Amino acid sequence: MRLRFAKRSSTRAGLLVLAFAAAALLAVVSLAADSHPLALAGLALTIALAGVVAAFLIVTERRRHEAAEQELTSEARFLESLVETMGSIAGGAEVLERTRQEAERLFEARVVLLQPGERPRQAAENAIVIPLRAHEEEIGALRLTRQRPFERDDVVRATVLADFAAREHENAQLLGDARVREAERSRLSDQLITAEQDERRRLANELHDGAVQSLSGVALMLDAGLNSIEEGRGQEAQEIIGRALERHRATIGQLRNLSFNLEPVVLRDQGFAPAVRALTDQIELAHNVRVEVDVEAAEQLADKTQAAIYQIIREALDQAVHRGPSQTLSVTMRQTPDGGIETAIADDAPGERRRRSLEELEERARTLNGVLTVDQGEQAGTTVRLVLPPYATSR
Repeated sequence: MRLRFAKRSSTRAGLLVLAFAAAALLAVVSLAADSHPLALAGLALTIALAGVVAAFLIVTERRRHEAAEQELTSEARFLESLVETMGSIAGGAEVLERTRQEAERLFEARVVLLQPGERPRQAAENAIVIPLRAHEEEIGALRLTRQRPFERDDVVRATVLADFAAREHENAQLLGDARVREAERSRLSDQLITAEQDERRRLANELHDGAVQSLSGVALMLDAGLNSIEEGRGQEAQEIIGRALERHRATIGQLRNLSFNLEPVVLRDQGFAPAVRALTDQIELAHNVRVEVDVEAAEQLADKTQAAIYQIIREALDQAVHRGPSQTLSVTMRQTPDGGIETAIADDAPGERRRRSLEELEERARTLNGVLTVDQGEQAGTTVRLVLPPYATSR
């Protein structure tokens, strides 16, 4: 608009200047030819044209200023609307749909939200397509259509709006992901606290029902032995003290096993595979069963993850040998196709597992972000599977 106005004004000004120059030339030539009437007429015409040129320049400049002021006012109003639009888009839900609605209001056009890579088959008249890109990746596009043509300024403004919408869409996704991670972190923290409480409760029960009861029995037997000595029954006292000594040694063994299960020295000093083999060797000797072990895949796990999986294997094996007479047990670990780790503890023992024992295993698995499943055979046999996600394998 301003360009067309400037072209028309310059054309008219040029014609007036040419007329003024012609009148001045006429006056000079007439004066040189001693034609005073013609010279006076040329001078008068020159003065008149000079006044017309001056008036035209004043009016033209005023109109130019008015046009520029009107255009700046319109530009300011549009920028205010654009800022309001950005404010309404920022922090809201459905960013792309909101952008489409605001673009219809700003450009007075029909706006369609296209899918990434989607383009109309036939180009429509007075239509433009503005891509929405985030990190050079297209997340959609806006197709604007209206009756009057789109000017260059409209394309620039639509591009600015599209860039802002794409960044806001990305920020909304990042904020949503952050909220999900925070909720997951809170959930895992609660699970960790619950697992620690359950572990302390289990240890307290095991100490109370095992070592404390055994030591109480040893104390009663020693009291009985002292009483027999005081009454002169030496043979009876010797037998009682002998049984107390055996129970005392058994209690020491229980406490040693409990300490080993909490943090086996071989796991810390030699690694995961030797610790599991030491555990299975002990089970083979104590329960007369055969245990197959293949856990080399665990070497790529972090130390804390190895310790947690060791506890799951220990509890699963302990539950298997106490449910019924087992012939064979197996502990295998392998890498899944997606890069995770699967641990399987299988047995051929009959009977069903208690739900409480399964919940304890599931709770330990959740602290590792793993998924624990239990497959029970129709007649006998149970397989406990723990699958860890790929990121759990990073050390």
